[in-house]
Amino acid sequence: MEIRQADKNDVQAIARLWHSGWHLGHAEVVDAALVRSRVPEEFVARTQTHLGEAYVGLVGVEIVGFFMIKENELYQFYLGMAHHGSGLANLLMFEAEARLSGPRAWLGCSVGNDRAAAFYVKAGWENMGSEVFEAETSDGICPVNIWRFEKDL
Repeated sequence: MEIRQADKNDVQAIARLWHSGWHLGHAEVVDAALVRSRVPEEFVARTQTHLGEAYVGLVGVEIVGFFMIKENELYQFYLGMAHHGSGLANLLMFEAEARLSGPRAWLGCSVGNDRAAAFYVKAGWENMGSEVFEAETSDGICPVNIWRFEKDL
């Protein structure tokens, strides 16, 4: 897998991965109003806003995953569903961790997103407990209960 900084040509692919992955992991565990707000156009807008923080993982010319880094926060981390179980998530995480500023990094995982939480634990992240996170939406901020994971880099 090749990792590179995302550019404007990647916006649609990132937004599609983000939209489908977000709904897969969050739709059953967050507030219904937040789920309704998470339409494809919102992910395009959010991708454009955070493009400078985004990296894509490619297999050949296909973008199979992406992550976004905000200093010591792994802000977003998604691998396309077709590649779950392939080992690519481990490679993507290794590359994401290499770009985080240290000495300690963190990420948020919606409470109830058990598949993602299990992956983070397997990757060496420690669940520090739950807290309320202010999620971005097109209508403003929406509180979400998250597990805060941390890792020494």
